Amino acid sequence: MLTLPAAEPARRAGRRLAWLDALRGVAALVVVFEHALRPLLPEAHGPVKAVFDPGWYGVMVFFLVSGYIVPASLERRGSVRDFWISRVFRLYPLFGVGVAGMALLVAAGWDDAHIWWSSRPLSMALGHLTMLQNLLYVPNVVNVLWTLSYEMAFYLLLTAMFTLGAHRASLTGALGFTAVAVLGGSALPVALLSAGGAGRMLASVLAVTAVLAASLAAVLKGSAGVRRAGAVVLGATVLVLLLVNQSYPGPWQGLLILATMFAGTALYRAERGEITWGRAGWVALVPLAALWLGRDEPGLQTATAAAWITFAAGMALRRRGVPAALAWLGLVSYSVYLLHPLLLESVEWFWPEPATVPLGSRLAVLAGVVALLLGLSALTWRLVEAPAQRLGRRLVVGGEAARRPLTPGASEGPRPGAG
Repeated sequence: MLTLPAAEPARRAGRRLAWLDALRGVAALVVVFEHALRPLLPEAHGPVKAVFDPGWYGVMVFFLVSGYIVPASLERRGSVRDFWISRVFRLYPLFGVGVAGMALLVAAGWDDAHIWWSSRPLSMALGHLTMLQNLLYVPNVVNVLWTLSYEMAFYLLLTAMFTLGAHRASLTGALGFTAVAVLGGSALPVALLSAGGAGRMLASVLAVTAVLAASLAAVLKGSAGVRRAGAVVLGATVLVLLLVNQSYPGPWQGLLILATMFAGTALYRAERGEITWGRAGWVALVPLAALWLGRDEPGLQTATAAAWITFAAGMALRRRGVPAALAWLGLVSYSVYLLHPLLLESVEWFWPEPATVPLGSRLAVLAGVVALLLGLSALTWRLVEAPAQRLGRRLVVGGEAARRPLTPGASEGPRPGAG
């Protein structure tokens, strides 16, 4: 009897947030299409991306969803400790599976490890453990992992803002990052702290790791004054990395990713009645800035516009029912995101020159890859993601919350990723 009150709110939350799962599911499939072009449809790769960049579309949809719901998780819990336990158990177990899968491909000779794994192993390993590798000039083990660096930067900034009592300044964050991107994005340096040799990279990775660990420990365990000091250092460190040490996709794109996430939070606050829709309307400057900064890349422009239109449509239809298939696809979207490059890398090894293979055969293989990916994602959700999330919930609030059903839409935040 005691489980019924807990289960019913979870089911209601699932229905209320299912539109976010649907958006994640759509974005995940579009990202798979993006990465399938080169190994299976190379003749379409250039023409498609010239008019519409599917990967960037997926990125923007994913990050709008993250910005909309992840801060709500922190604020609802009211605990930085619980928030980070939740994040760690949501992100790292499957992250480890993806890295292990790529290691198996390398061991089998189906792919090559980056040369820096032999000359800079500590920098590479630590960079990935922090999930800030893209802000530390560390090449990604799996190509899609670069987006996790911006997710992690967002989480760290949220932590700092929450600790300092500034977490409701979402609109300020969105407009601030947009302004910096527009006014200085083209002049900002790339990998200023980390480029220049193995020693310099190691020094920057070690320094950032130590500072972040110490400041997070201060936020979690310190007195009131120590927590505030730790939050200031935490936020400042992330801002410095974003301003001077990004690598891919580039300074203005990275800054607009953060602006997009904070814009998603501002829209959430408007939907909750915390700010007026009139104030929230200022977030329109974020996609407008992206369109202007991407004026030499039509494919990027159309993808940005389409992502915002998609999210707006999702919000407008959020009270309507969502097809179960889309809700399920959103539930396993993190697995779809992390695992699809491994399957496509395998295809590329077997067919190094896909243009010489009949189109019908390639389309059949694409369908097979998608089917295998969905089956594998269902398996990793059941065996890796769901058990890890249950364990995290036990650590956060004990056995009562651990008994709540994990249903589509009932999760506290979106699985990250795009490519």
